[in-house]
Amino acid sequence: MLDTAARFAFNDDHAMFRDTVRQVFAKELIPNLDKFEDEGIVSRDFWRACGDAGMLCPTVKEEHGGLGLDFGFNVVIAEELAYAGSSAGITLQNDITAEYIEVYGSPEQHEKYLPKMVSGECITAIAMTEPGTGSDLQGIRTTAKKDGNHYVINGSKTYITNGQNADVVIVAAKTAPELGAKGVSLILVDADVAGFKRGRNLDKIGQHSADTSELFFEDVRVPITNCLGQEGQGFIYLMSQLPQERLSIAVSAQAAAQRAFDEAVSFTKERQAFGQAVFQFQNTKFTLADMKSQLQVGWAHLDWAIKRHLVGALTTAEASAAKQWHTDMQGRVIDMALQLHGGAGYMNEYMVARLWRDARVTRIFGGTNEIMKEVVSRSL
Repeated sequence: MLDTAARFAFNDDHAMFRDTVRQVFAKELIPNLDKFEDEGIVSRDFWRACGDAGMLCPTVKEEHGGLGLDFGFNVVIAEELAYAGSSAGITLQNDITAEYIEVYGSPEQHEKYLPKMVSGECITAIAMTEPGTGSDLQGIRTTAKKDGNHYVINGSKTYITNGQNADVVIVAAKTAPELGAKGVSLILVDADVAGFKRGRNLDKIGQHSADTSELFFEDVRVPITNCLGQEGQGFIYLMSQLPQERLSIAVSAQAAAQRAFDEAVSFTKERQAFGQAVFQFQNTKFTLADMKSQLQVGWAHLDWAIKRHLVGALTTAEASAAKQWHTDMQGRVIDMALQLHGGAGYMNEYMVARLWRDARVTRIFGGTNEIMKEVVSRSL
């Protein structure tokens, strides 16, 4: 269990909510972790259970069917999910897609999507990455051309979280290709529209329970009213939401690293070698001490970043630095934890193996850590 006694980003309401999250996960997630991993997807029943407990899109305003809570409640969910060892895509909906639709959506879009996103009836995805375009969002090639009062969308996306489950996808497309970044728009595409096709559930190194897909758009016709916000403002919208997205990744990375450390402490205290617990060797103690120091720094920095974000003060550079540092630290700490497990750490039956393989992608998605350094350097 995550020890939150020394945390300073939360209040009593957050603590009570954390108890609820743990209870729901203990009933609906933990018994199904292996099943979700094996099947490569999280069940819709789990989504509905999270919705019933108020654990989906908690920041959505009450008038839109939500609870109107602050982002700290999202953080609680993300921490507990990562600490449980799950890569379920609920944090994408909580921290990213709900924000786009509520902030930039029309009243009609709010009414159509937000209440069902809160309940778990509607699962969402956001499609930015393409086969030839990753962090360089200006280079996307998917187009949305006007035809009367409709857009006709053509193109493909890849590495899309929730791609198999999604009922609606926020698609980044060029409505005016000649304008570069100023020609990018965000368009809502319902999964049942003609011409929209899901590719395979991609075979990844880790994060197996997160359905990650290729998506194809072949003459997909959607009403112009499906544009999210203003046409041509998509790139600005994407850049505006980066602090929360990158902070969310940092949160999950920190919690996963903590779980790996806790697993290592438990394992080395139980494992016997040369007549004593592995924990008793100086190398083990020094390694664990190093890990604990990094985690202590991480939790303090994370709470600082959370508090800044709660008052709207966290900058893109600060969030990028958080994403880069916490995911780098996650990689280091989990690798050390696996090493302390010895051969057992390489066996998938141990939680540390799952944490290790799931951690690798966090330095890539949400903008690679090399891009994070570039963003930070621009603030110097």
